[in-house]
Amino acid sequence: MAAVGTWSFSQPAVEKMRLMILAGHSATDVVERAAADVENDVETGRHIVGRGGFPNSKGIVECDAAIMEGVPGRFGAVAALRGVGQPCRVARRVMDRSPHSLLVGEGAEAFAREEGFTIEPNDSMLSSHTVTAYQKFLENRQSASGHDTIGLIALDLSGNITVGVSTSGAPFKAPGRVGDSPLPGCGLYADQTVGAAAGWCFLILHLMHFCITDNQVCGQAGNRHLCYNVLCMWYIVCMMFLLATGDGDKIMCYCPSFHIVQLMRQGSSPKEACYSVLTDIRKRRGERECFEVGLIALNMKGEVGAASSVEFPYTFWNQGMDSVEKCVISY
Repeated sequence: MAAVGTWSFSQPAVEKMRLMILAGHSATDVVERAAADVENDVETGRHIVGRGGFPNSKGIVECDAAIMEGVPGRFGAVAALRGVGQPCRVARRVMDRSPHSLLVGEGAEAFAREEGFTIEPNDSMLSSHTVTAYQKFLENRQSASGHDTIGLIALDLSGNITVGVSTSGAPFKAPGRVGDSPLPGCGLYADQTVGAAAGWCFLILHLMHFCITDNQVCGQAGNRHLCYNVLCMWYIVCMMFLLATGDGDKIMCYCPSFHIVQLMRQGSSPKEACYSVLTDIRKRRGERECFEVGLIALNMKGEVGAASSVEFPYTFWNQGMDSVEKCVISY
């Protein structure tokens, strides 16, 4: 039994996951309900997730979400979905009730409506924070930064594993833009015999550091970090083209979540697998072409591992722990 979530704001969600897992709920129900709580909280929208998230260049909030079980063929996703504050729930319905695996734009919206979801006006999807940010974008082409994507992984009492991700995408992106998050093998991947992984990318590029945690359980004495400073100075250009081609557009070319799970299948621990994949991306891109990326994984033993190019907090619990703990990869 275990649960993990990306970023500090996932702690209430992971606490809910812990209680649900101990109560015997399935991993899929656990991930869906916990993700929905985060998505529907307008305050977490500033972290580029769900309701309250940043709009596209036309002022419309478009969300991407996906859910994947470890059972072969169990995957559902939506992308560029408008007017739904809990897109992960729609992704779950796609997995359970649609003959398709990924629905986008108008098709995703029509499916959601058919499944009984209320399609809300765009104003209800925005927050005062994101409205102000959008006005600054229109007036000064001022960009916005933040954490891109909430990722949750649950391992239940029956040994089932499920991963889910959700994001409102790059702030002020081109309408219809879809990044890596809802794509299987890119933003998420799960295999019942091995474990699951999720990845995320950051939207504003700057000085990059390459970090990897060297401990699977947070809070223990002797927690070490292997850090390799990689100088990758990028110029931040606040123009539509760069914002529409944020890091999620780059990371999808590397299928990192699938790669991590395959390395765990071959015997790597979660932390070793995450480290190897991040190292591989860095080598293939070259030091001057690197971008900010983070990866997290959970195996069927309930062990977690993570690698990130910037300081990255995540929350974690397994059956050997009394409570949810926050872990931080420092750089």
